[in-house]
Amino acid sequence: MEPLVLSMGWLGIFSPLALGAIGSMIGVGRGGLAAAGAMLEVEAGYGRFVGVSAMPSSQTIYGIVVMLTLNRPVTLANSPGLFVLGALTGVALLVSAMAQGSACAASINASKSKAEVFGISIAPAAVIEGFAVFVFVFALVLAASIPT
Repeated sequence: MEPLVLSMGWLGIFSPLALGAIGSMIGVGRGGLAAAGAMLEVEAGYGRFVGVSAMPSSQTIYGIVVMLTLNRPVTLANSPGLFVLGALTGVALLVSAMAQGSACAASINASKSKAEVFGISIAPAAVIEGFAVFVFVFALVLAASIPT
């Protein structure tokens, strides 16, 4: 039983990075597909499409910082806390990156036909980013209470 509990602690440490990166890959992929399609339909302004499609990559950065914050010797006392905090943070980053990728794709699709809506069309993606930042900050705060 002890090796299983300790393994769960290690899983919790790595989950924010792994799941955040998976979400970023999916989200950037969604945005990138929309950006590639939009480039075929417009004559200029390709950079804004590429920039917006990269927005979901920030969840990987948040995952790296949370992973480094959780990184400590894993014991029977701290393993459950590491697992729960890390896994839930990772799932939240995964889902937010995927949702942000969809919002970015919608923004790209809207602004390819009507360039003047570009700024306002990325607002939903920015709001989703805000929720990822909430998860990030509170994970850091809670990580301080897990025994070292």
